[in-house]
Amino acid sequence: MKEDKSLLFIDFEFTMPERKFHPQGFFPEIIEVGMVCVLNQKIERKFSSFVKPTFFPELTERCKSFLSITQEEVDHGISFYELTSILKQIDRPNKRTVITWGNMDMRVLKSNCVKHHLPNPLKGKNHDLSMEYKRFFGDKNQTGLWKAVEEYGKKGTGKHHCALDDAMTTLNIYNLVQNDKRYLEEHQPTTIGDRIDKKNILKKFAT
Repeated sequence: MKEDKSLLFIDFEFTMPERKFHPQGFFPEIIEVGMVCVLNQKIERKFSSFVKPTFFPELTERCKSFLSITQEEVDHGISFYELTSILKQIDRPNKRTVITWGNMDMRVLKSNCVKHHLPNPLKGKNHDLSMEYKRFFGDKNQTGLWKAVEEYGKKGTGKHHCALDDAMTTLNIYNLVQNDKRYLEEHQPTTIGDRIDKKNILKKFAT
């Protein structure tokens, strides 16, 4: 991937149904957002907030347990309308390249916008870093975010499934992959000619 100057690393957490019970018409709603804005390879801004779900406001026990999020936290979160306003403001004026781990974040954002009859606030390119990681390392299966950073011998930032911490971890993996790509570009593989001592070959045939 060509390195962009203006990047937005983003992670959302969503509502979840109980395993055996799916309310009629249920769809995942964003309940937490974490964002890291990067300009010219420097962190420009961080933002995190809980988001109050509109259509299914009561969190399931499964959701609260898995994400370690309480009902009170999302009840005091910003509205989805406020979230889209913040995203729109952050996206200006550069139309940042949005980088996520997996494609679920952008799919849920678009779905939630449709349900709220709002336009998608992010106009820049979307880039799924997990797919680049998969191609770069030749993995057959898509790797989880924290497993990927551990494969680099590093640790994730903060707590897994905390939106801002996951966004920061995505940024860290992005930087690691970019460094590896630059290293490979600067250190071209040796050719067969580089590996053969031409003087010895000529001497051998001269005798």
